[in-house]
Amino acid sequence: MLIGHKKQWELLKKKLEQNQLSHAYLFTGAKEIGKKTFAIEFVKLLNCLSGNGKPCQKCINCQMIEKNSFPDFKIINKKSDKSEIDISQIREVQNFLSYKSYYGSFKTVMVDDAEKMNQEAQSCFLKTLEEPKGKTLLILISSKPDMLLGTIISRCQTLKFFRPNELPLNPERTKKEQEILKDLIPVINSNLADKFKYAKSLDLEEQEFGEILEVIQKYFRNLLLSEVGIEKTSTQVSKKYSIQKIKDIINLTEDINNKILFTNANPKLSLEILLMET
Repeated sequence: MLIGHKKQWELLKKKLEQNQLSHAYLFTGAKEIGKKTFAIEFVKLLNCLSGNGKPCQKCINCQMIEKNSFPDFKIINKKSDKSEIDISQIREVQNFLSYKSYYGSFKTVMVDDAEKMNQEAQSCFLKTLEEPKGKTLLILISSKPDMLLGTIISRCQTLKFFRPNELPLNPERTKKEQEILKDLIPVINSNLADKFKYAKSLDLEEQEFGEILEVIQKYFRNLLLSEVGIEKTSTQVSKKYSIQKIKDIINLTEDINNKILFTNANPKLSLEILLMET
């Protein structure tokens, strides 16, 4: 079910009706605000058999798209055993697009978390963007578009998404973030020895480390907004940070996240370095 994003929906629908769809779109915005759901609903609109101008949710095409079993639609995301999207997956895309549409409509590819394409995969994907074939629609979804090649971004129409007011928070995710933050705040306000002790005590699997980084980044972003008077932070802060120091910590968090995704950076050492700056 699509929640919010009415302006984005009307824009793409109008482009479709006027036969002016771009061959590639980049959907950007924070995580878990409905970008992927929006993309799937739009693919349904492209292929819906009801003919009433909106996804019917009931025809065979809409049902197959929902189940990711539609022959003219392919979703690419990172493999469960890897932290990135590799070149072999992009070659699958090229092979998929080399065949004519089964139903005579668009051949659509959605790349979820597109920033997780490694450099080799991005370079390969760029060729697909440069040489679109027939009725091809490529949708890249990313919460971190700055990690994509500039040449990829320049060949896509960027559509920005914001969190709809009516979109409910994920209670499980919110609870996990609150638990992580509860443990982190005393550490952030402690001495170096305690920070190193905290980092060494963690069993840092990739997903957990990513969650810790995200919580730290949100904490300091909220603190920045509070410092510049945009909103008040709901979290108690005992340390006093300058605005520039807060910005430096946020940038360092982003830099560490990039290195963890694309290099063999050590998570514990990376966390120690980050905590030293807090």
